[in-house]
Amino acid sequence: MTGRVFAVASGKGGVGKTTTAVNLAAVMAEADRSVVLVDYDLGMSNVGAVLDVEPAEATLHDVLAGDADTLDAVAEAPGEFDAMVGGTHIEDFGRADPSKLREVAEDLRAEYDVTIVDTGGGLSHDTTVPLGLADDVLLVSTPQVAALENTKKTLELAERVGGDVTGLILTRVGGSAVDVDEAVERIDAPLLGTIPEDGAVADSEEAGEPLVVYAPENPAAQSYRELGYELLGESPPVSFRDGEAEGEVSAGAAFAEVAGDEEEPERRSLLSRLTGGRLG
Repeated sequence: MTGRVFAVASGKGGVGKTTTAVNLAAVMAEADRSVVLVDYDLGMSNVGAVLDVEPAEATLHDVLAGDADTLDAVAEAPGEFDAMVGGTHIEDFGRADPSKLREVAEDLRAEYDVTIVDTGGGLSHDTTVPLGLADDVLLVSTPQVAALENTKKTLELAERVGGDVTGLILTRVGGSAVDVDEAVERIDAPLLGTIPEDGAVADSEEAGEPLVVYAPENPAAQSYRELGYELLGESPPVSFRDGEAEGEVSAGAAFAEVAGDEEEPERRSLLSRLTGGRLG
């Protein structure tokens, strides 16, 4: 059986796309899947900047240039998964052939249960290729209007190239239930999950670790864990659910708190939709 490919995409940078890709990789590895994360932002490789990846024999750019085999560019990353990072020199961008990503993806499907592709921001040929080959396209955006408008364009691009858009992930959700509701209407895609604003995200990136490894019980980490297991069709480990019951604040509870009185029928209905019925 071949592995499953997820493409994590956004219409612009700075919305948490790479952070989402990194943490989903760690969560799915925690769920006992063999996972590889591919940094496919050929112009601005970011995974190596936020994740302390062991050096490999080659980079993704070397593979796309035909100078190395796919598995030569695979290295170990913190979080029990593997990663393929790109080169950091401007010359690397010029010699990489984006069309070869399809071959890379097929090589990785044969080796791993899950391949997560961190796509480039914006609309370009580099972005189009992974959108068309992935089994699941995950759109990432903040609730801001400009970010949502760009994400809508990414949705339209994915549909044009035959990509299967699974849904929308909203990051840096900090307090307005109305913003989230409007975001879902603007994008017209299923809401997969919301990730609350969490200062530990920057700390984890400074440490070179996924948030779910660095601070596993933080609200954003809990949200990423719930999302990752849901994408796999499973439930998070009992230990985390028990921790939540004993006083740990889950993402859903944190969101309910900032949204106001959850007993108010209209708000309660919205919160129930956003959390898959867990607050209903």
